Amino acid sequence: MANLSACPVSKKCGGCQLQNMDYTRQLRYKQSVAVKYLSKYCRVEPIIGMDCPEHYRNKVQAAFGRTRSGMIISGVYQSGTHNIVRVDNCMIEDKKADEIIVSIRNMLPGFRMYPYDEDRRTGFLRHVLVKRGFATGEIMVVIVGAVNIFASKNNFVKALLKKHPEITTIVFNVNPADTNLVLGERESVLYGRGYIEDELCGCRFRISPRSFYQINPVQTKVLYDKAMELARLDGTQMVIDAYCGIGTIGLIASKKAGSVLGVELNRDAVNDARENAALNGADNIRFICADAGDFMQEAAGTEHTDVVFMDPPRAGSTQKFLSSLIKLSPDRVVYISCNPETLARDLYFLTGHSKYRVKKIQPVDMFPHTKHIETVCLLTLDK
Repeated sequence: MANLSACPVSKKCGGCQLQNMDYTRQLRYKQSVAVKYLSKYCRVEPIIGMDCPEHYRNKVQAAFGRTRSGMIISGVYQSGTHNIVRVDNCMIEDKKADEIIVSIRNMLPGFRMYPYDEDRRTGFLRHVLVKRGFATGEIMVVIVGAVNIFASKNNFVKALLKKHPEITTIVFNVNPADTNLVLGERESVLYGRGYIEDELCGCRFRISPRSFYQINPVQTKVLYDKAMELARLDGTQMVIDAYCGIGTIGLIASKKAGSVLGVELNRDAVNDARENAALNGADNIRFICADAGDFMQEAAGTEHTDVVFMDPPRAGSTQKFLSSLIKLSPDRVVYISCNPETLARDLYFLTGHSKYRVKKIQPVDMFPHTKHIETVCLLTLDK
């Protein structure tokens, strides 16, 4: 299989840490990492790779700036810096998203719009974010400005839609803060509905500018299908979907569960999750906005649960959550992890403080050409 050695900015960018390896070797390397951290708990199944491991990212964000000569550039921050590496097309990003970003960059001078300068605090445009529904074809463009005055916005939107009529919504987001976060709190819809929808595992999902949605839908389906297989839902179980985001796992599970409760701290994501439940006609699922650890601590003494899905951030779960999970004692725990190291730490705690035993470990390559590894893991009570 081809590698990304043809990428002209690979050494400057740093985003694809494994681009010097062909894809078969990348999979071998990731398998060895998963085995290193996880094999003491259970046999690690062979990693599931992609047939076509390029242009898989359905979310693309670009920073904007100017060179010393004044030329406008867009691209990614060089790893560990705020230096922008110009990117016209990236071998792991959606092609159409890259085209739209380049079009916006080329349009700026004609509208007397210029990138924001962090040092001088002058200029307007900070970032452009593009999200595309691979199944639906819907495209969202988010223009992130440093100030809330978007001069000639109506004409700019018309010009952009003329170049790319496939765009279904355009949102203006304002981020005046001195921060590493791309998006600010304030936003307004300039065109369309302000969100897009996509389909995954037989469910339809609403995706807003700030909501989390897995960036590789092809491998997400592989991952979630495996998670459902491990959960063994038969229509009777009470399920908790912890760290539920916009409700993807919980809604997929609701088709085969008795009832589902999703828990998520991000209020925007919870709102999207509730919209998604209505969109799919799922009346056996509800969502609450709460810290997963706090919720589990309260639920441990009152709720009966058969299956818990948990998909924490890269830092892994917390001792509060894991201790409460042990007290709650569901029959099956399906742990989805994006970090084998923190997964190993959490499995050590669970197996060391309870009768939970690891029964299956399945790595999935969600992010080809990068060092990241996704893993789905099954734990059951040793009765």
